[in-house]
Amino acid sequence: MAEAKLNVYEAMFLLGAAAVGDQEAAVNQCRQVIERHEGQIIVCKKWDERKLMYEIEGNKRGLYVICYYRAPGKSVTPIEREVNLSESFLRVLITRADHLTEAEMNAVEPQPIQPREERIGGYEERGGDRGDRG
Repeated sequence: MAEAKLNVYEAMFLLGAAAVGDQEAAVNQCRQVIERHEGQIIVCKKWDERKLMYEIEGNKRGLYVICYYRAPGKSVTPIEREVNLSESFLRVLITRADHLTEAEMNAVEPQPIQPREERIGGYEERGGDRGDRG
């Protein structure tokens, strides 16, 4: 029987505020989910802790954990299902990462949050009601 081809994936897990207290346990929990579904971890680390754009299941802050791993394609759906059924996880996003080298995976760091640019000028400064809509 032929062995299934292993693809390289990137999984970004979002855990609730409770995970912030014990970040090492949160990273291990992500590792275990992947390993339970035939995944071989390449890199798995805390990515960032951030205020969420909107509240998710009562959480205003979340801990992001990023994992790169090798696994057969059939493993993605069961990982997503386990995360959706778990109360510890808020979200997961899994994408293919065949294009990255291991050095690039290790070097991944969160980008700084850019403040929203304030809208320049008010209604009057833009010309008021010019009647050009419809």
